[in-house]
Amino acid sequence: MEDVTDAGIYARESPYLDRYVQLGVASGRVLSVSFPDSSDDDAEDDHPVLDRIFDYLDGLEEITFEDVQVAMTMPTDRRAVLEGVQGIPYGDQISVETLARMTSGLDHEDEDDIILVRTALAENPAPLLLPDHRVRDGPSAAPPDVEQKLRSLEGL
Repeated sequence: MEDVTDAGIYARESPYLDRYVQLGVASGRVLSVSFPDSSDDDAEDDHPVLDRIFDYLDGLEEITFEDVQVAMTMPTDRRAVLEGVQGIPYGDQISVETLARMTSGLDHEDEDDIILVRTALAENPAPLLLPDHRVRDGPSAAPPDVEQKLRSLEGL
C-alpha cells in the first residue's frame, strides 16, 4: 500500500496535460485529485503519489494506483460505483451500462441506477486514481481536455 501519510496539498505542473496535477492528502488517504491551471500557493511538489502519477503521464510503462488509498466520503451506492471504476484495468474501457452491471445492487436497465452511476462518475473526488476516463460514455470529474489526454495515453 502506498504511504500517503503526509497531510497537505501537493501539486506539480504537467507539460503533457498543460496544467497542474494537485492532490489533497490527509490521514493517510488521498482526499482529492484536481487539474487546476495554477497550483495553490501553499502546495508542495514532493509526494510519492505525485511521483507515480507523473510516471503514469510519461506513458513509458503501465502504472496502476490500486494500492493508493482514496478517501471516498460519499453515499454507499456511489462509493460502490467508484470501487468498480477502480478495478477497470489500464488500457481497458467499459460502458456506463457495464459499470452498472458490475456494481452490486444496481440494475443496468433501471434509469435511476444509470443516473446514479453517471452522478458518481461526475462527482469522483480523485479522477485518474479512480479512472473514470475508462468509462467511455460516462462523465469524468476531470476537465474534458485532461480526460481526452488520459484516454489517448492509454490508447482508448
